[in-house]
Amino acid sequence: MSTPAPHLRRARLGVNILFLTNGALFANLLPRYPMVKDLLGVDATIFGLLVACFPFGAMIAGLTAGKVIRRFSSATTAMVGTYVVAIALLIASLALEASPFLFALAMFVGGGADAIVDVGQNAHGMRVQRGYGRSIINSFHAAWSAGAVIGGLMGSAATGLKVALHVHLGVSGVMFCAAAYVAGRLALPGPDTPEIEEHEDAGANVPSYRSALLIMAALSIVALSGTFVEDAGSTWSALFLRDIVGATGGIVGLGYVAMVAAQFVGRMTGDRFTDRYGARAVARVGAFLIATGMTLMLLWPNTATTLSAFALAGFGCATLVPAAFDAADRIPGLPEGTGLTMIGWTMRLAFLSGPPLVGLITDAVGLRIGLAIVPLGAIALVFASRVLPRRAG
Repeated sequence: MSTPAPHLRRARLGVNILFLTNGALFANLLPRYPMVKDLLGVDATIFGLLVACFPFGAMIAGLTAGKVIRRFSSATTAMVGTYVVAIALLIASLALEASPFLFALAMFVGGGADAIVDVGQNAHGMRVQRGYGRSIINSFHAAWSAGAVIGGLMGSAATGLKVALHVHLGVSGVMFCAAAYVAGRLALPGPDTPEIEEHEDAGANVPSYRSALLIMAALSIVALSGTFVEDAGSTWSALFLRDIVGATGGIVGLGYVAMVAAQFVGRMTGDRFTDRYGARAVARVGAFLIATGMTLMLLWPNTATTLSAFALAGFGCATLVPAAFDAADRIPGLPEGTGLTMIGWTMRLAFLSGPPLVGLITDAVGLRIGLAIVPLGAIALVFASRVLPRRAG
């Protein structure tokens, strides 16, 4: 295996920083959701709807990501978009006691920018991966998980220390915007299109348009199964620990931290497992871990089962989103970047539909029943994973 050129190694570091920053920024807010809900003075359904403004903005803006990347390049798009996310989250924190509408608007703008950042960093990561000539996609998503752990710990610490939310998000925003600037300087220069010719082999094995759409739909289910777990950890784990388990203080943020920490471990080992056993087998084992952990938590909720459940689910979902991105990018016959954009957009569907759906069920019959959506998604994953390759390559 040849040693990658220095510019590729620098670019890989830059992409890792972008992913880490993207994971950390929003994760700073998540352990503080119970406080956010209390300050807004709303019930679980309205809280779910307000939180869903973030993924709703992502769905609206996400389909423009390809055009933005072609206009400004993937690296510049990811870097500048990070600045917008940080500013939007700061405005949301300032709006808590002033106006739920302004909070929702800021979350909407932040979500839109986050979706474009997500596609931009993945597009640049795929560009670097093609230069490497081997799979490195899981390592980028591992960096995102590491960032989410860092952000979650920062948020839990700020909760325990009772730091004002606007001060907390202002400091974290400056830190991670500076990191994004450094990442932009390390990125590959120039437009993102020179690799298109070698990426698109004309000729045989190009599926029909209908077949490509069916494959994309199944890959979307794979990605959604992973994002259902992430949404459960990000939106509801703190509330589950506080309201169902009875945890207090910084403990309420540790469910999310347990999930993303285990997800980080799964992504660090994900390329190796996928190369050896195939993406399909890895996804199905992940479905078993998700279903087992979450079912045990819902049946016997306590601190140990809850933290263990989110850890198992985090490890189980670790390779799902990277596998869906990688497989979508390889579908023959689709324009460059179309697969990445569509998977990114459909992933946001889970973040949009999940909070209000779980909130509605929670208000009606309780959070334990509301979170049953996660093991049900794991069952759907078993069938949808048929479109993933049995072996690498």
